[in-house]
Amino acid sequence: MIGYLNLILRLVIWFLLTANLSVANIIIGVSIALLLPGGPKSVGRLKDWLRALGEVIVAIPQAYIEAFEIILRPHNEEHVTLERVPPRRTPGLIFLDVFLITFTPKTIVLKYHEEGWYEVHRVRRRKKK
Repeated sequence: MIGYLNLILRLVIWFLLTANLSVANIIIGVSIALLLPGGPKSVGRLKDWLRALGEVIVAIPQAYIEAFEIILRPHNEEHVTLERVPPRRTPGLIFLDVFLITFTPKTIVLKYHEEGWYEVHRVRRRKKK
């Protein structure tokens, strides 16, 4: 089941990159998704994938809200923080985590540390003193 989720993730990335749903592009995308090496096999739990996909759905309206906040009230304070990677993350789930953090306008992942940390850059409104 997790192998199918990795295949779907690769196809979604392909379609997002190409922005083309023609028959030829679908055939090329499926071919590339199947030909890409799988890398080290690690067992991912379906529950982790479903939770990550639910977070993607929540992140879309959150991104719009943050974009309007930045437009209406400029954010001029920056912070770099370290966030812990949830345990037992497969490479596909780590990609989704980085995507979720970077998708919202106020945050971006600067670096993934192999020790289990994301280095995250955030913009915030400066608090009035």
